[in-house]
Amino acid sequence: MNPLIVGLLKILRLMVDFVSEIIFFCFHGSTKPLPPLSSPLLLDSATVVARKIRERKITSVECVRVVIDRIREIDAILTCVVDSRYEDAIREAGEVDLQLASLGPQELEELKISKPFLGVPFSCKDCFSAKGLSHTAGLYLRKDIKGEYDAPVIERMKNAGGILVCVSNVSEMCMWWEASNKVTGRTCNPYHTGRTAGGSSGGEGCLIGAGSTPLGIGSDVGGSIRMPCFFNGIFGHKPSTRIVPNTGGLPEAHGKHEDYLVTGPMCRNAEDLIPMLSVLAGPEKTRLLRLTDEVKIKNLKFYFAEDDGGFPLVSPVHPELKVAQKNFIAGFKREFNIQVEKVKIDELYHSLGIWMNSMASEKNRPSFCSDLADNKGAVNPWLEMFKWILNISKHTLPALLLGMSEKMINTTSKEHLKCVELGEKLKIKLNELLGENGVLIYPSHSTPAPYHSQPILKSFNFSYTAVFNILGVPVTQVPLGVGSWGVPLGVQVVAGLNMDRNSLAVALEAQRMFGGWFPPAPVL
Repeated sequence: MNPLIVGLLKILRLMVDFVSEIIFFCFHGSTKPLPPLSSPLLLDSATVVARKIRERKITSVECVRVVIDRIREIDAILTCVVDSRYEDAIREAGEVDLQLASLGPQELEELKISKPFLGVPFSCKDCFSAKGLSHTAGLYLRKDIKGEYDAPVIERMKNAGGILVCVSNVSEMCMWWEASNKVTGRTCNPYHTGRTAGGSSGGEGCLIGAGSTPLGIGSDVGGSIRMPCFFNGIFGHKPSTRIVPNTGGLPEAHGKHEDYLVTGPMCRNAEDLIPMLSVLAGPEKTRLLRLTDEVKIKNLKFYFAEDDGGFPLVSPVHPELKVAQKNFIAGFKREFNIQVEKVKIDELYHSLGIWMNSMASEKNRPSFCSDLADNKGAVNPWLEMFKWILNISKHTLPALLLGMSEKMINTTSKEHLKCVELGEKLKIKLNELLGENGVLIYPSHSTPAPYHSQPILKSFNFSYTAVFNILGVPVTQVPLGVGSWGVPLGVQVVAGLNMDRNSLAVALEAQRMFGGWFPPAPVL
């Protein structure tokens, strides 16, 4: 690209960011405080809660009731729940308590392995089929549709003893980074209700970050686990490609998209990431990832990149995120006496083009306009845009813009083929760099959580997460406190393909060093 054009685009980008901050502050600058956390159980990890239930220090019914009460009081403010099964959850918790009352010490110890989340409540984003609960994926045409069966990931969590309490809000067809749709409405950030909770797993991130369910299931094709985890101050993990089944989720993945779309855990506590990933992945894939192997941090090679190289359509990385990254690196250098190498990976500059063109390169799948019609024909995005202007469309603006942009990519052009080729080169380059014992510390996003609707003017900032979906590598989102905007900071920890255990080990140490999740409300 011509350097003059790049310079002009950067100036325009800075102007848009500056003006939009002022405008959106006028509409969304105020925030509503959340009620205090009423029980210390809401601070515990799912692993600790499960142990307390097994040891009969608390009952599952007590735990489930506490979580449900918390959901009810925050949902009125945050709009994070789409559908719930509270009575069934309490009944199932009672059955768990009865079962535990009849077991001896050896049987209880065996449950630690076979049912690691016995009696623990969990939630799931509304894109996976959960029997009897809404299965809309944020699409108005599906507003009355209920799940006919449990998707494999939900079934696996239930088999591990987990108790599903609700399904959470998403963006329309899970293809935008703000959880807002014409079915449920818009989810708010628990730290600042005028700011976004992210997407598409925004309702899930909000529920967990606000101190209700301790863990939940998300999916990620461009950052839909990591952005909500970042914006809501929790841990999340995008597994290596094809580790966790996406079956039963919407939109359905086909062809290459099965490599790009992943399902993974979202948790308040890093201690829960490996146990939950093991459950979601199943025994065979858990062995493939060697999740039970010990990882010695001092033996890992640490690399970092401050940004993507300054792509002009993406906002510059916020200074506080740069400071958070520096503090993260300094902490690990000090704690483990390791060297951290700064790297410049030129291909990351083209992250946006790599993601967009790689996604468009799959021909054997329905178009996004077909997805918007629930695969019963196809939506005309230009007609729907006219209806949107008249406020009579049942679709959201980001979904319609995506439908339009999809039709503008020429998959036979030299530019398209070059971007796809760059993605393949970057995949090889990054895996050669990281190997079996390397991690890359990389920004989670350009900025902390923006105001509601502001992502429209910052559309391409998601490229910081999206590129890693094309590469197929595992990435763990790590929270690092709260910044001056009143919303969380954090970093991504990237590992080599199927080396999930490396980024997860770093996340666990980071929680010990930096504190992990910080409650957005006082604790009674």
